[in-house]
Amino acid sequence: MDALLTERLELHRLTPGEAERIVGKVPGAADRWAEGYPGDGDVAGARGFLGGCAAHGDPGVFGAYEIRRRADRVAVGGIGFHGPPDEGRFVTVGYGLVPGVRGQGYATEALRALLQLARAQGIAGAKGDADLGNLASQRVMEAAGMRYAGEDERVRYYRLEFAAGE
Repeated sequence: MDALLTERLELHRLTPGEAERIVGKVPGAADRWAEGYPGDGDVAGARGFLGGCAAHGDPGVFGAYEIRRRADRVAVGGIGFHGPPDEGRFVTVGYGLVPGVRGQGYATEALRALLQLARAQGIAGAKGDADLGNLASQRVMEAAGMRYAGEDERVRYYRLEFAAGE
C-alpha cells in the first residue's frame, strides 16, 4: 500500500528518499509542491520518519504520508504516525497543511483516513495533541472522532479508542 485515497485527497506514503527531499526542501523532478510546502512541521515529521527508519527500519504503514490533492497531485501538507504502535497498541498522529488550503476540510478528511487505516491494522486507538491556541487543529481532531483527554500549560491532548471488533 503506497497511498490512501479519500474523496479529494491522496495520502502518499513517503519513501526515505522523498523524506530526504522534504528535509532539504529540494523537490525532485516529479514532485509537485504547493506554495509553502514543505513547512517546518513537514520537515520535522520527515526528520522523525528518517530517524525511525535508521533506528528501527521501515515502519510500513505506520510511517509518514504526503497529503496530495487528487485533482492535480499537488502536495499540500503532511500527515502520519509518530512511529509504530506503543506497548498499549496506540499510535500517535500528527498533521499539517500549507496556509493556502486550510479551512477546506482537508485535514479532517486526511485524519479520518489515517485513523481508519490504524483501525484496520488492529490498533487499540490513537493519540494526538494541539497547542492550546490552535483551535483549528483541536476542531480537526474532534471532527475526526478524537476526544479531549486533558491538557498541560502548552497543549491539549486528544485520544480515540477503537471498539473491539470494529
